[in-house]
Amino acid sequence: MPLNCSSLATKVPLTLGGLKTTAATTTIRVGGGGFFNLFNKTHQNNSLYIASLSLNKRNSSQRYCLSSSSSSVMEDTKDMGFSTLESGKYSKELDIAVRAVQMACFLCQKVQESLISKTTSQVQAKDDNSPVTIADWSVQATVSWILSETLGSRNVAIIAEEDVQTLSKADSAGLLEAVVQTVNDCLAEAPRFGLKAPGTSLGRSEVLEAISRCNSTGGPKGRFWALDPVDGTLGFVRGDQYAVALALIEDGEVVLGVLGCPNYPMRKEWLSYHHRYHRIISKLTPPTSESWDKGCVIYTRRGSGEAWMQPLIQGHKKLVWPNSATPVKVSTIENPALATFCEPVEKANSSHSFTAGLAHSVGLRKQPLRVYSMVKYAAIARGDAEVFMKFARAGYKEKLWDHAAGVIIIQEAGGVVTDAGGRPLDFSKGIYLEGLDRGIIACAGAKLHEKIIRAVDASWNSSSL
Repeated sequence: MPLNCSSLATKVPLTLGGLKTTAATTTIRVGGGGFFNLFNKTHQNNSLYIASLSLNKRNSSQRYCLSSSSSSVMEDTKDMGFSTLESGKYSKELDIAVRAVQMACFLCQKVQESLISKTTSQVQAKDDNSPVTIADWSVQATVSWILSETLGSRNVAIIAEEDVQTLSKADSAGLLEAVVQTVNDCLAEAPRFGLKAPGTSLGRSEVLEAISRCNSTGGPKGRFWALDPVDGTLGFVRGDQYAVALALIEDGEVVLGVLGCPNYPMRKEWLSYHHRYHRIISKLTPPTSESWDKGCVIYTRRGSGEAWMQPLIQGHKKLVWPNSATPVKVSTIENPALATFCEPVEKANSSHSFTAGLAHSVGLRKQPLRVYSMVKYAAIARGDAEVFMKFARAGYKEKLWDHAAGVIIIQEAGGVVTDAGGRPLDFSKGIYLEGLDRGIIACAGAKLHEKIIRAVDASWNSSSL
């Protein structure tokens, strides 16, 4: 039986992540409570308990501070050089992207709380019957506004998953109003994330404009951002794993990536448990317990040779760079019998039977870890898993925003990502990964990757894909 994140697991592995941290966070008090006011008034029976986040015991040797400036959307971030990520090309864009994703995760956590009441007004169906929520539109509007304000709207092109078609319908006035309120409540918290809030609340037209501004079609030339506001919306609706993914692509190459994983547990062994189980256990442990800490943002820049992870900003804390960031590296496990492999939860998104056959042929003996969203990429980058395989049904085309951020993070953390033919994924063909050979294979190391490539070649003709 696979270890599904959509059902309770019965067995807990003993291995821990074991990451080191050296920086300290700073806590401040802020006023307001817009998100809680919005959703608590509307849904009195919310029952999603979000555990507070802290990494393992940290050694504090230096405190960092930000000085605000009314003339700049982004606060001063000089003298933050704790790694090569903080200097050089794309450093400004990376800094803004990390802060934007932190804010987006904050927004998603509040919306997910309200979804536990099982209200249907916040969940809509797209043309392909996949779900879309207030969080999808609100995150897209928020990130779009932040990027445009900090980098200049003329300098920002965004390709993203959602459009304004549903929100613009006459019978969607209530839904649009909820999105507008959610966006404004989030942007009001911008100073906590080192960003400047808008002078006045955004109106309906401004929110719709921010969403519809994400109309880039990509391509081989120029620069554009790729955003998946809520990757794994089905997991999000079910109170399980999901991700906020943001990547910058220049001349067809991904140059930076940020993955926000709000429900990713900081201890590896809890990744195989459904998120609702965390809520139950959190009631039985002290509020300050680190056993159930969760939520992180992982990020990198092309050519840096490193990826970093920050905890999410929780409660009334302020993002003080580098926010207790820790380096992440892929696992060094090369023995297939000891490796853990990930695959999508939904059978419609990948052939479980084919990956099971591949796993057996290359000697993967552990049960598959089925996880929603790009959290699978995060698991490999963090060293919590070694293999991710996805072989979609015939006719399905992989979308650029579902992979861009995760691919560069694994690569810079030391891993390998290609299609099933061993070729790099091509992000220069528009919104789809055109020319993809059969499927996608991500591995912690080259040896495992080569074994899986050979196994695919040997068994593909007998598959029904």
